[in-house]
Formats: sequence, structure tokens, C-alpha cells
Amino acid sequence: MATCWLVLTATLPTNPSGLRVRVWRALKATGAGTLREGVYVLPEHAPSAKSLWELERTIGEAGADAHMLVVQARDEAQEQSFRALFDRSELYAEFLQTVKETRKTIKKSSEGDLHKGLRALEVQLQALQSNDFFPGKDGQKAADALAALRREVELHLSPDEPGPTKAAIAPRAIAEYQARTWATRKRPWVDRLGTAWLVQRFIDRKPTFAWLSDPKRCPKTALGYDFDGATFTHVGDKVTFEVVAESFGLLNDPALKRLAGLVHYIDTGGIPVDEAPGFEMLIRGLQAQHADDDALLAAALPAFDAYYAALQVPHDQ
Repeated sequence: MATCWLVLTATLPTNPSGLRVRVWRALKATGAGTLREGVYVLPEHAPSAKSLWELERTIGEAGADAHMLVVQARDEAQEQSFRALFDRSELYAEFLQTVKETRKTIKKSSEGDLHKGLRALEVQLQALQSNDFFPGKDGQKAADALAALRREVELHLSPDEPGPTKAAIAPRAIAEYQARTWATRKRPWVDRLGTAWLVQRFIDRKPTFAWLSDPKRCPKTALGYDFDGATFTHVGDKVTFEVVAESFGLLNDPALKRLAGLVHYIDTGGIPVDEAPGFEMLIRGLQAQHADDDALLAAALPAFDAYYAALQVPHDQ
């Protein structure tokens, strides 16, 4: 199917330079390709297409000349020449090289630096993908490389971090999970703390939590979570919090679903969440304050309560 193309032509005055600078920055943000000076191309299906239309209006309102054309390439050769303007292969190659260099530093970097590096790579890949209007193997290869790096970092920092399974997420009845012992790995991080909060606030009215030095020795009567072979653990790209929430039919709650997104991003990356750096720092601070895991959970519960409450407040308030 032939692509519909937006072609923006603009004639901008040399002086004052403010309009030219503003237009240049806006064009760069849309990811538009340049045919020649003053002629810019963008596929109509690009998420930034609306911004290009707005730019045409902005230029006109500033008293300069701008016209938007909606066209199709006249033949396959022209179609390919247009698409070539959006070849992101070199950018993906640079990204893969950065991932490769980061991998070399894992053993000598601090935990904080490793997490910071992963966050930077997440943002970089997100920006690349948002302007990759004809995604292909390069984008998938970059995403796979970042996922592999994240897993390598997780195993370095926490050798018993669970690997994802392909099992189906079975529906469960809350009434059958009362006054149970929920067991997970000691020194819980965001996913384990968040899951404990989820259990205590929405599932089990009288839970007991056990912190395991060796997950392989999890008591048979306990419900294990967030380790290999546990009752609840990572499934596909879902972290344990999401698996437990889905199992008990809790993700119809919009605020809870957004909280699940926060936990997912901090634990394994993915779609960035603005509040993630601050919330992650808060949990690290609580870990530093509390060597006892029961005390850590008790301190973390109000943090999750507050964030969940904030997500329930309408945006216009």
C-alpha cells in the first residue's frame, strides 16, 4: 500500500532569525526529512503529523509563506527515495554500540550508576522508536539488546532475579486467598514491595510475609512470589505485580493499572513514567533506613498508598 506523504514548503525571512530557529526546532521534533531547503517530508501516519500541520499554521500566522501538500509518490523509485530520508539504521547502530560499551562496565559500576545508565538507554531508545516511521529489524534488534542488557544487570545485582515464563495467567478468587503466608526473596525491591502492598490492600485481609534467603527453600504451605518456580512470578513481559493484579481481576481500576505501569518501568523498563525516578529514589532511601524487611515493608506501604491516592485525583484538581 502506497504511503501518503505530507510535504511542507516554507519560505522564511532571514531576519528576524527567531522564526527560523523556532521552525527548525519544531521540524527536528517531528522527525521530518528534508528534500531541500524549505521543503520537508513526513509520512502521514507519523505520530508527529499533527505537529507538522500546526507548524504550517504557525508559519502563516507569523506572516511567512507555507503550504502543506498531501501526495503519493509517483512511482516505486520515488517512494523508496522518500523512505530513505527516514533510514534510522545508523542511529540504531550507534545505540547498539552504546549498549555494548555499557555491558563492559557492569562489573565495575555501582548499582546506582547501572540503573541510571539503563534509564538513559530507555529514553534514548524511546526517542529513536518514536521517530522510526517504518520500523523493521533494526528497531527490534535494539529493543532485544536493551532487554538482554537489563537482564544481565539484574542478574549481576540480584543473581536470583526471576526469568519470565510463558505460562497463562489463571484467574483466581480473592476469597480463597485469605490469611495466607506470602513468601518472596529477602531485601525486597519495588516489584516485591509493590506486590506485598497489593496483596495487603486488595487481596488478603490478614496476610503474613516471609522473606527468603534461599527461594528454593520456600515453605510448601506458603504462596511464593517473584522468584523462579513461584506461584506468582514474571509472565512474558509482565512483572509480578501485574501478574498478581491480573490474576485477581484488579486491573479494571485505572489508578491501579497506572501504578502497575510505574512498578513495571522501575523493575524492568519499558514505557517511561515521569514519576519513576523520584519514586525509585524514595524506595532506595527506605531500603537504606531499614535493614529489617518487615520494617521496610511497613515503611513502604504508606508510599504506595500515597501514590495510589494521587492517581485517583482528577487531573483538573
